[in-house]
Amino acid sequence: MINLILCGGCGTRLWPISRALMPKQFARLFEGNSLFQRTVLANRVVCRSQFIVSNSEQYFLAKDQLEDLKMESSSQFLLEPVGRNTAPAIALACLTLSPDDIVLVSPSDHVINNKEAYLKVLERARKLASENYLVTFGITPTAPETGYGYIEADQENVKRFVEKPDLETARSYLKQGNFYWNSGIFCFKVSVFLEELQKYAPEIYNASVRALSEAKTENNLIRIRHDNMAEIPSDSIDYAVMEKSNRVKVVPSDIGWSDLGSFEALYKEFPRESNGNNVNEKHLPVNSKNSLVIGSQRLIATIDLNEMLIVDTPDALLVSPLKSSQKVKEVVERLRTINPELITVPQTVSRPWGTYSVLESSERYKMKRIVVKPGGRLSLQKHLHRSEHWVVVSGTATVTVGDEVFTVRPNESTYIPSGETHRLQNEGKLPLVIVEVQVGEYTGEDDIFRMEDDYLRV
Repeated sequence: MINLILCGGCGTRLWPISRALMPKQFARLFEGNSLFQRTVLANRVVCRSQFIVSNSEQYFLAKDQLEDLKMESSSQFLLEPVGRNTAPAIALACLTLSPDDIVLVSPSDHVINNKEAYLKVLERARKLASENYLVTFGITPTAPETGYGYIEADQENVKRFVEKPDLETARSYLKQGNFYWNSGIFCFKVSVFLEELQKYAPEIYNASVRALSEAKTENNLIRIRHDNMAEIPSDSIDYAVMEKSNRVKVVPSDIGWSDLGSFEALYKEFPRESNGNNVNEKHLPVNSKNSLVIGSQRLIATIDLNEMLIVDTPDALLVSPLKSSQKVKEVVERLRTINPELITVPQTVSRPWGTYSVLESSERYKMKRIVVKPGGRLSLQKHLHRSEHWVVVSGTATVTVGDEVFTVRPNESTYIPSGETHRLQNEGKLPLVIVEVQVGEYTGEDDIFRMEDDYLRV
């Protein structure tokens, strides 16, 4: 099988941990591993390779994390310039594969704790897929959840898909016992899915074929053109195919599944100490119980708290009763107007050449720590609204400013005037670390004009 991993989404329900440039699937929340990495590891037992659908920002995050697992060479990528939901994403990937390939479609941000049961479910799904069925995974419900769609089934036969219900309806589904949560995990033969897509959603199929025919392909990377992607109708695989096809089967799955759609769900996944708080060496509890406290940079002392949520990041602090954590989406909506950068940019941002961390930011200036990998270089670029001062902390920088190219060593600095073309490069064998101070009327990340870029960014 081929593991088709969908990496779309920003995971704003877990803000401020999750941001647009560091969504929850790539946050290293579990002993240094991310949900994306756990997905890859869980499925590689039965899948020979990974096919990852993402946007350009997430591509570099996924690529780096696959390198950590030493699995980059067995991975293929397809980059969407704009999201059009799951049906086009899956269609574009399947159109590049062999008709007889069986794909396991999995979101990148779900948790599966019962690995033994999961492997049995995967084997059953693979068998049904080889018999030309479209297979969906129905999660055995443990509570009357109103945040999930449901599948009504007669054993493995799907009777109907149901929208997210109200609480009373959800309770009735649990009493009946033949309803499952819709997990968003699928398994099928490429040819079967494309046949059903062409039959029930021909507009998506035809537009996807056109988009792929004009895509740019390099090694294991496929880039879809923006105009082509925008022409594909947006729809989910459920609406486009699964709810219409008569070739659908469901595999009941009691596999310890969670989509980590809230901090309450995340709290259940962490190990807890005797008072019910998640284990965190930076948390000093005094008569505090059953609370989720996330923060790793400074000590967090709590007194007389019960069932509370505290998330401490360098640029934002979230405090809430744990049971009210779903309302974080209201915070995010307000921030879209008053400070959109807080829902977009985390403190440390991954780039194809390395990382940058915002150390301090205020009106008319910003300070960053920039780490450039050996052999990495930034784009040849300029800024219209700010000048930059670079101080080398460690490593050796090859710097381009205008027509001049020169070397800057530790404890040396250079200055880039506003509007001047420049580039930073690490030609050494060790990471290059610099401190960058930006000064100007505007220091936003979109004040970048790229003239040349090794990674084909604009």
